[in-house]
Amino acid sequence: MPLKSVLHYNFQMIFSVEVANLSHFQYATTICQMMEDAAKIRGTGIAKRQPEYICKKMEEGKAVIALHQDRVVGFCYIEDWENQKYVANSGLIVHPDFRQFGLAKLIKQATFRLSKEKFPQAKLFGITTSLAVMKINSDLGYQPVTFSELTQDETFWKGCQSCKNYDILQRTERKMCLCTGMVCDLAQIPASDTVQKKTLWTALSKSVKNKKFALNNNLFLKKSNEQ
Repeated sequence: MPLKSVLHYNFQMIFSVEVANLSHFQYATTICQMMEDAAKIRGTGIAKRQPEYICKKMEEGKAVIALHQDRVVGFCYIEDWENQKYVANSGLIVHPDFRQFGLAKLIKQATFRLSKEKFPQAKLFGITTSLAVMKINSDLGYQPVTFSELTQDETFWKGCQSCKNYDILQRTERKMCLCTGMVCDLAQIPASDTVQKKTLWTALSKSVKNKKFALNNNLFLKKSNEQ
């Protein structure tokens, strides 16, 4: 059924999580600033976007916005590549003052459902360094994959150029980076139970930590040999 505006109550907070539309254009500049601020703090890239691009996603019905009263507190949008074969939920952001209420998960779930409605046969994928996002993705049915199983559309990978770790992606010939790639086949969403998801997440979180250690160690050795 179509995704509608939903009110979420959390203690003294009331959030409206809904599909963005033309009436939300006024928030585009603030959303872009939130994305830029978050990228600076984390030191990794949320691809930098302009207000015009955010408005376009709203107009297309490919974005989810979270509001508290008249204030934008969260956002996420959908992108697609290779004739809609691949889609991604991009730019997930929650205002720092509202990160203790599980809002990121609510926005991610809403964007996931919207992706399923609009692109039921696509492969939904993402790359991230955030363990919190990986946990949410794992609960939704994503599986960790190699970068070769993601879209090869150059437009997507150009979005990584604003990340400070882009040189790692180049050095490894786009085979790996600090980000972890994850995919969910929207045509065949697995019906995993809670225990299976918890087991998958435990294994994934350990794998991510080991990969980051190994990758950093290999790059250090490579630099040392080059000197």
